[in-house]
Amino acid sequence: MALSGGLPSSTPPIQSRNPNPSTQRKVFTINCSSDSLKASPFTEKHSIERYQRDSWVYKTQLPQPSCSCQLPSDQDFVRDYDIAMQLPELKKLLEVLREKRRNENGGERKGPGNVFLVGTGPGDPELLTVKALRVIERADLLLYDRLVSNDVLNLVGPNANLLYVGKTAGYHSRTQEEIHELLVSFAEAGATVVRLKGGDPLVFGRGGEEMDFLQQQGIEVKVIPGITAASGIAAELGIPLTHRGVATSVRFLTGHSRKGGTDPLFVAANAADPDSTLVVYMGLSTLPSLASKLMHHGLPDNTPAAAIERGTTPQQRIVFAELKDLADEIATNQLVSPSLIIIGKVVALSPLWPHAMKETSSLIESR
Repeated sequence: MALSGGLPSSTPPIQSRNPNPSTQRKVFTINCSSDSLKASPFTEKHSIERYQRDSWVYKTQLPQPSCSCQLPSDQDFVRDYDIAMQLPELKKLLEVLREKRRNENGGERKGPGNVFLVGTGPGDPELLTVKALRVIERADLLLYDRLVSNDVLNLVGPNANLLYVGKTAGYHSRTQEEIHELLVSFAEAGATVVRLKGGDPLVFGRGGEEMDFLQQQGIEVKVIPGITAASGIAAELGIPLTHRGVATSVRFLTGHSRKGGTDPLFVAANAADPDSTLVVYMGLSTLPSLASKLMHHGLPDNTPAAAIERGTTPQQRIVFAELKDLADEIATNQLVSPSLIIIGKVVALSPLWPHAMKETSSLIESR
């Protein structure tokens, strides 16, 4: 029997400045049930909310060139041409922003606009920082990831344009290089560009790569940190990542390898410390291998562990188990990405742990 329950919020919810985005932006009309709109807080590949927000991009089609002539080698022209072919409305938006910039400055050339790398936290909009909220509200263009929740996107100002650039395993709506070029192009046009990332942009968010690329192009980049999933979700569950006499350190690992594969976690030998807490991001597929290695290198097989799907959101689901059983429990309960894994003695300090261990099912649903 699955436990149901949650951890009530003690703070009033943030009021969305844009509670009904479809009435303030021109969007395609899509008939769907209210249940489908609430099925997930995340903007995944087939999300209706994402499609509605991005519909401005697909209004017109730019004709393909009929000639086989060679394009000019000018880097700005090539970049603009590529954007125009992929997303015609982006080309129009670039022209509008450039014209606006020329009019404001009397035709004089001015430096580029700003790019903000903004962390939106693990999903709950109440975990946004005040600074992040201010930047989101005044942005011209927002490029957002799959892990940015719909509640956060509803805080975007009515005049901003949103573009989905999220990635999932086996599907990238935009390559990292294309994302770099989009950021540069709009910043050079004078726009205030916000790159929204789930969690913290500099914790397994590739924010460092984007920052480095933009700085090489002479674009000023400002990073607004977010609450990383490890901190936000652990707090939601009442798990202290460090605790005197229980865990003296915490280690963040990624379950992904740049070259793919099922066993990228070569650090298991050093990570098998019973006095440390391990937090694994993007680790569902590699957990069986990781758990086996950790136990092989001396971490007790009865070490408390938890896997949390869509933490801090109303769709949150939690599996508690000992390390030796965690992978099987995840498979049994069909947890999916995004999920976070916490391994260590501190997991047993959660007030939910004893209840989960007494039940016939280790699954705890909802907040």
